[in-house]
Amino acid sequence: MTEVGQHEVAGPAAAGVDPGRLGVLLGRIRQAVAEMPLPSMQVAVARDGRLAAFETFGDATGRDRYVLQSVGRSIVAGVVWHLVGAGRLDVRERVGEIVPGFGTNGKDAVTVEHVLTHTAGFPFAPLGYPKMVDREQRLAAFARWRLDSPPGTRFQFHLTSAAWLIGEIVHRRTGLTFAEYLRTELTGPLGLSSLDLGVPADTVLPMIATDRTGDDQEPDPWGPWYLSDPRVLAAGEPSHALVGTAADVALFFQALVHSGRWTADAVAQGSRIRLTERPAGEEAYGGGTPVSMGLFVTVAGRDAGGGLPSTGSPALFGNSGAAYQLGFLDPVSDVSFALLCNGYPLAGYDLSVRGRAMLRTIADLAANLT
Repeated sequence: MTEVGQHEVAGPAAAGVDPGRLGVLLGRIRQAVAEMPLPSMQVAVARDGRLAAFETFGDATGRDRYVLQSVGRSIVAGVVWHLVGAGRLDVRERVGEIVPGFGTNGKDAVTVEHVLTHTAGFPFAPLGYPKMVDREQRLAAFARWRLDSPPGTRFQFHLTSAAWLIGEIVHRRTGLTFAEYLRTELTGPLGLSSLDLGVPADTVLPMIATDRTGDDQEPDPWGPWYLSDPRVLAAGEPSHALVGTAADVALFFQALVHSGRWTADAVAQGSRIRLTERPAGEEAYGGGTPVSMGLFVTVAGRDAGGGLPSTGSPALFGNSGAAYQLGFLDPVSDVSFALLCNGYPLAGYDLSVRGRAMLRTIADLAANLT
């Protein structure tokens, strides 16, 4: 057993992971960093509550934290599932009954489940910096939001709106901000201290452009690069600004089923497929191939959309993230996996054949380790 960063690594044999298959996976990630090239990648594999591997390639160490982007949605899901399991939240509740003032402009029919499955009807409802910093301004924005489609009728990722609303729901039900609840009830007791929200930019690896050829090139100011602004990162947008190490992400997934802090029924209900559809919108924002949704996680199902591996069980769930990131748990094999990176194309997303093939290969290797 070895120690990397703050965690002991039991090794593949002790965790029930095939050493040969793990070696192939790590070799492919090492190759990706060298050939793309990427500034760094950090990877962790866990099973049976223990780390089978935790490695960092490139210009980073095992103690460095990454911006989780959409991988952080699985952490957000874990917070919601915790409240559901404790009987403090029912996903059938109407949001307007939890957050006074929200149910304007036809939004009175929106349920918590609609928000968690990206079917609430306001995918691009605006809430940017600096309004996001002030709770009263956030609440005022919620009241102004209008529907683009009736709740429950259109599946489109709510990239700018859903997580802020989830954060307010957590605050209303617990008296704690989302970040406070995450730290005091989950990551603190679990010893996963790298997972946090609303942190100074100098405590996280910087986002680095992988395809810059001149100093005059600027990244797309929206999408993933929005988080490169230290003020936005510190503001703590819940579904994208969470930060952490790959080890803590992989172990958070393990904690969902091994720590006893979540009920088995809450995890089962959270990871149950609620819909399988082709998301509306541009491919860069989640449109394209069909995706199966649980409660704020994507689920492999039959077609393994959403960047999830096709070699795991249909019950595998998690989230992929821009530009080269992935986190999942396969409850059948009990393997959890996290891949984090601080390299991004100037466009924010890599939709190239090469980039997709690299991620698909790594994902499929990661889900086939037992």
